[in-house]
Formats: sequence, C-alpha cells, structure tokens
Amino acid sequence: MQKVVNSALLRRSRHAWLSPRLWVRRILFWIGALAVGAAAIVFAVGADHANDLFRRLVQSSPYLPLAVCPVVLALCAWITRRFFAGSQGSGIPQTIAALQMQEQAARDRVLSLRIAAGKILLTILSLAGGASVGREGPTVQIGASIMHGLGRMVRFPRRELQQGLILAGGAAGVAAAFNTPLAGVVFAIEEMSRSFESRTSGTVLTAVIVAGILSLAVLGNYTYFGRTAAYLDLDQGWIAVLLCGAVGGLAGGIFSRLLIASSRGLPGRLGALRREKPILFAAGCGLVLAVIGIVSGATTYGTGYAEAKRILEGTENLPAVYGVLKMLATLVSYVSGIPGGIFAPSLAVGAGLGLNLSELMPYAPPGAVVLMGMVAYFAGVVQAPITAFVIVLEMTGNNAMVLPLMTASLIATGTSRVVCPKPLYKALAEEFLQRAERSPGIQRGARQRELF
Repeated sequence: MQKVVNSALLRRSRHAWLSPRLWVRRILFWIGALAVGAAAIVFAVGADHANDLFRRLVQSSPYLPLAVCPVVLALCAWITRRFFAGSQGSGIPQTIAALQMQEQAARDRVLSLRIAAGKILLTILSLAGGASVGREGPTVQIGASIMHGLGRMVRFPRRELQQGLILAGGAAGVAAAFNTPLAGVVFAIEEMSRSFESRTSGTVLTAVIVAGILSLAVLGNYTYFGRTAAYLDLDQGWIAVLLCGAVGGLAGGIFSRLLIASSRGLPGRLGALRREKPILFAAGCGLVLAVIGIVSGATTYGTGYAEAKRILEGTENLPAVYGVLKMLATLVSYVSGIPGGIFAPSLAVGAGLGLNLSELMPYAPPGAVVLMGMVAYFAGVVQAPITAFVIVLEMTGNNAMVLPLMTASLIATGTSRVVCPKPLYKALAEEFLQRAERSPGIQRGARQRELF
C-alpha cells in the first residue's frame, strides 16, 4: 500500500515539474507578481512626488488649500464615479469581498486592470490635493486586480486557486508597498483571509518573494520609517504598555466605528447632500480638510509619513492635538468618496498619540512610547494585532521592542472590540456584498458609488 502511495506521489511530482502547461502558468504567475511589484514602485514614487508638490504649494501660501482641496477632491470624486466605480476608499474591503463572491462578473466589478489604473492615478491626484490618505491599502486592491486579471487571462483552474491569486496579489502589494515581506504574508492570513487555506500558502509566499525582490532591487533595502534603537524595559515600563494599548485601542475603535457608520449613510442634511450631490459633498469635505490643515499648521495633509518619521526621530514640532486632527482629516478624506487608504495616516495618528502619552510618562523612553502608540492605534483600527506589530517592527528594524509592541497590540485589539465589535474591513466588505446582492446587474455599479 505504501509503495502504491509513494508511486502516485512520484508521478504527480514528475507531472508537476515536466508539464509544459504548468510551467507556462508558473512563468505567467511570476510575471504577474513582478507586475504587482512594479505597480507598487510606480505608485510609491508618484505618491511621494504628489506629497512634495502639495507641500511646496502650502509653503507658498498656507491658505491656498482653501481653494485647492475642494477642487481636487470634487474632481477626484467625479472621475471616480464616472470612470472608475469600485475604486473608492482603501480597496481592502473590495478585495475581501471579492474573495467571497461566487460570480466571476461580480469580482470583475471590483478587481480589474482598469480599476487598478484608476486607483493609482486618483490616489496620487488626491495626495496632490492634500487629502489625508495612504497608498498602502490601495496597493492591496491593485495587486489583487493584477493577479485576478492574470487568472482570467490564463484561466487558472478551480475557484480556490482563483482566490489564492487574489490573496497573493494583495499580500504582494503590502510587501512591496512597505518593503515588509513578512507583514505581507501575515496580512493575507490574518486580515484578508481569516480562514487561510494551506494549499494557497505557496502561492502567497511566491508572490510576496517575487514582488519583494523587485522592490528591493529598485528601491533598495530600506526601512519605511528608518531605523530606531528605542527600547523599553518591561520591569519599569509596563504601565506605559497598558496605557498605550488602552488609549490607542479606544481611539482606533472609535475611528473604525465612525467609518462603518458613515458607510451606512450620514444623518440629516449631510446624508441627503452626499446622496443627491456627491460632487458638491466631496468639495465640502475638501474645504473642511483645508481648515483642519490650517489649524494644524499644515501637518495633517498627505500620508503623514514625514510627520511620523520625524516624531520617531524626535525632530518634529507638532501641535499638541496633532493626533486628533490627523484622525479627523483622515475621516473626512475617506468619507468624501475618493480613493485612498488609511494605513499610513493611521500610523501617523498613532505616532501623535504616542507623543502625547510620552509626556505623561517621563520615565519611559519617548521613542518607545511613540512606537507603541503607532502599533496600538493601528491595531485598534484594523483589529489585526499580529499584522500591526509585525508591520511596525519591519518598518523600523527594531527587534528589541517585540514584547512591548506585541503586548500593546493585543491590549489595543481587545479594547477596540469593546467599542467596535466587528473589524473595520470585515464590516465594510459585508456592507459591500449586501448592497451588491440587492442590486442586480448594472445597478451594482451605482450602489458601489454610494458605499465607498
């Protein structure tokens, strides 16, 4: 019996290595993973230039955003609704929803090369207009769209393998966007799947490795926020861990609860304006965004990457309420209906909150408290504790903070669930699926515009 089994396994192995058709699929898959990496690189460079362009604009006059932000956000909302329906928001809920969709046509409405192109162009345009959005979440939908398009072109068999391609594309997007390969794998397991199938693990790992190698070759072996040597002795700093976890989790849970509520409709006249005149509503969001930016001293525009990095380095002079203002700016940007993610802005908010908390605990190293604030708030928003601390560890190269960050992340996730019982991306994906199912045929596109 054992000989028969071994013989069958050997035949399968030979078939897998000698089959020309399987090799064609492997090569096309590797090409797709390289395409994800290339798209992430182009996106990253474009986003950086857009951020720099808006900063130069603000330097010429701090009041120019009062005109620029409303116009750009309105333009983004119009282009999105007119040409790229399905690209709104971060893109992660659409990707999670696509994994659960039974019909090919339904997945095509949220994952396509057209939507990927629109996601890149419109997120860059949003950043050029001062929106508080990030590129990392959108890169998940871009990566998933590229791999989904590949699956359609090559006609990979079985629905499970098609789902594996979407997971692989999303994971590769995270890995290439942050230059964090381990976080890409963890994100696919913990956030996008939550019921990860072992047979797709090789697909995910291969895509992450290929996309990561391309990112490494082009952009170099960098850490997203630079390297920090911050360290916290748990014997003396356990209060700091508890406080950062609780405050970050509470703030992140409130933010998630507000986003989920806004996806189901705003109350009163605001809700009517959003439904009936979405372009005018986006312009109004742009005006609010500009006012927040002026109050913050122009620190709440864009991804928040530069501010978070300087906070970690101890060189940033920020208003005391920076964390709260950045949170509001991110909420307004998301609600406006434009494409853009919340990863980088959330890390910036967490850095601001950590800076506030470090002033209450002078006995704890400020850099360590800021790191825990970033992890705690991010974990509170997405309720994915392993992803949260792994991604910050890889972005800062600080392995000495493993235990404090892990503990703060777990505390924050538990605290967030008290305020927001359902994880943000899961709730938004379910809303998306429900509205899509209630809207047959062509009407689904219109429903998508209302949700994201």
